[in-house]
This record gives sequence, structure tokens and C-alpha cells, in this order.
Amino acid sequence: MKKEILGVIGGLGPIATAHFMELVINMTQANSDQENVEMIIYNFPSIPDRTEYILGKSDESPLPEMLRIGRSLASQGVSLIAIPCVTAHYFYREIAQGISAPVVNGIAETVALLKARGIQKVGIMATDGTIRTGILSKELSFAGIETVVPSGERQQDVMHLIYQNVKAGKRAEMDRFCRVRQELTEQGAQVILLGCTELSLIKRDEEIGPGFLDIMEVLAQQSVLRCGKTLRKEYEDLITG
Repeated sequence: MKKEILGVIGGLGPIATAHFMELVINMTQANSDQENVEMIIYNFPSIPDRTEYILGKSDESPLPEMLRIGRSLASQGVSLIAIPCVTAHYFYREIAQGISAPVVNGIAETVALLKARGIQKVGIMATDGTIRTGILSKELSFAGIETVVPSGERQQDVMHLIYQNVKAGKRAEMDRFCRVRQELTEQGAQVILLGCTELSLIKRDEEIGPGFLDIMEVLAQQSVLRCGKTLRKEYEDLITG
């Protein structure tokens, strides 16, 4: 029987990669070490910043390095590749076409989950790059799901949480988080997407309340299932209650 190995293009950022590995382990119904998902993680934080490139603030494309790492993982026999960075999904088509191993599409899997739950309107918390390119809103719109995004001032709060708090190794300023949550909820969002892996770390460390869906948790859930493992029951429904 062929062994399923998960490859991870990591370092985008490093703490988020470590959290993704932890999620995969925690989500797997394993009674021994040997029943866990086998992973090869390539942690390469030198990959150029995705948001800076997408917004035209940098000429350094992250795509060549992500392709190089993906091909390296494929050459080591991984059967599936995950990229624990939502903004990096901007390059999903080029990555999927340029690597021989299949790549999990965290955005597509998230949209499918929301569609199955009958969600009609979602709020998005993500980087400026993800918001401005519409990589989430476009996919959601194709599925008939309406989206709302933070105002300019509240989007500054989101970027502060990501870059000045989590990426800087500091505790999240939850007053900023709560302001964004309130604004999106008041605009009718039934569910708020955590569309950046740094926001996933806030969910891990803080009480954020009901109605949130973490895209990195969806990515980890689908990685477990596609590697042929059994999912723990508590991770079958990922929308916070």
C-alpha cells in the first residue's frame, strides 16, 4: 500500500508553519505515533513577502522560490502539498501547474465548506494583498456567496494585527480585532473568514467568539483527509460556535 506523505511549503511565516503542523497532528485520530500523517516540511522564511509583491511594493516575486521548494518536495515522493499561507494562493494556478504533486487549494476548500453550510454572506479578514486582488471574494462570488470587507481604517487594524503583533512575536491587540469583528458583523456577515495564517494564531491564543472560520484549519483538515487519515470528531465542524 502506497504511503501518503504530506509536503509543506513553509516559512510564510515560520510560526504559522509550526501551527499548521500542530493542527494536522491534533486533527488526526491517531492512537500511536505511527498513525499520524507523515510530513516533509520545507521551512524557508527567506521567500519574498507575498503582499509586498502583489501590491507592487517589491520587485521580488515569491513564485520562483515556492516552485523550487514544491519541486524539491515532489522529488522526495510527497503525495500532496499544502501551502499554509492564504496570500500565497494568489499564485495557486502557477504552482499547481508547475509541480508534479497535487496541491491543496485552501480557498476552494473553504468556499465548498461555506456553500455546503448554506452561508450566504461572509466577512473577510486578510492581508491587503488578499483583499485587493480579490482571491477570496472572487471565488466566493462564483459560488453565490456575498462578501464584505473592512473599511480602510479597520483594514489598517487587520494589517497591524498581522505585521506589528503576530509576525513581530507580540500578543494581539484584541481591541483592534474586536473593532473589525463588530464592523463586519454589522454589515451582515454570517461567518467571518480568518484569511491569513497569522490570524489563525490569534484564534489559537485568544477567545475570538462565535462565527469564525479559519482557512488554515480548513487546509489542515483537508490535508488529513486527503492523506487517508481519520479526522477527530471535534474538527468536523470548523466554524466557531
